[in-house]
Amino acid sequence: MSNLFVLAYNDLATAERVRDKVIDLSRQHLVELEDIVVVERREDGKIKLHQAVNQTALGAAGGALWGGVIGLLFLAPLLGAAVGAAAGAAGGAVTDTGINDDFMKELSQNLRPGAAALFLLVKQAAGDKVIPEIAAFGGQLVQTSLSHEEEDHLRAAIQAAQAHSRQGS
Repeated sequence: MSNLFVLAYNDLATAERVRDKVIDLSRQHLVELEDIVVVERREDGKIKLHQAVNQTALGAAGGALWGGVIGLLFLAPLLGAAVGAAAGAAGGAVTDTGINDDFMKELSQNLRPGAAALFLLVKQAAGDKVIPEIAAFGGQLVQTSLSHEEEDHLRAAIQAAQAHSRQGS
């Protein structure tokens, strides 16, 4: 079962740096992500989602590949690829995997204008290695899907890592 973590930051740039760091940790197999999204509350109050995975582009690429293969069977590979790309893009545009967009927008209404939040849907993680890396960026843990006891333990680990990071600076 995956766990949701929402971390708030004072600005978009910091949230994006943390997202990039978490993706790097994922490449190192220290965290297994199901979804990661940066949500920005713009100065005008509007909410913008910065998805890590573009479903429309993925759908178009997959559709073009399969459309081309099917087109080869019927001796019209370019037509098949074009139709497949269009169908894949349409399917990708309506596909929403991971964290619910409406939930992210609703929760992000509480951010002050100019701030951002990082939404993480984590399958598993090496917490002892991941927490210090993320805590170094500051931020505030806003919400999790953990039990109260597990969340209290996480908050204590984050505070300890932040204190250690400040002492090392």
